[in-house]
Amino acid sequence: MFPKEIDVQTAAAMLKDDKAILVDCREVEEYRRLRIPGAILLPLSSFDPAQIPAVEGKSILIHCAMGGRSREAVIRCYHAGVEAINVDGGIFGWQHAGFPTETG
Repeated sequence: MFPKEIDVQTAAAMLKDDKAILVDCREVEEYRRLRIPGAILLPLSSFDPAQIPAVEGKSILIHCAMGGRSREAVIRCYHAGVEAINVDGGIFGWQHAGFPTETG
């Protein structure tokens, strides 16, 4: 399957176990309104896979609102030689599953 995808439950478990970093590819205003704690903002409008911090032994997870833009970001990563995983369902799936979010 391309791009590689996981559900929000798997993403939350990976983050809890410190096995991943999370990138939010939504735009700045969306991020300000609602975000997943600890997510790194790299908006798709200016997305550059080289800006993702490389952390030894950790997977790169990318999310957006529902999964469409993050799928595009994962494809861009693939073409740049960076392995990344799309979080299917995005922040709305994350929030619906009851995982923590921040606002403001």
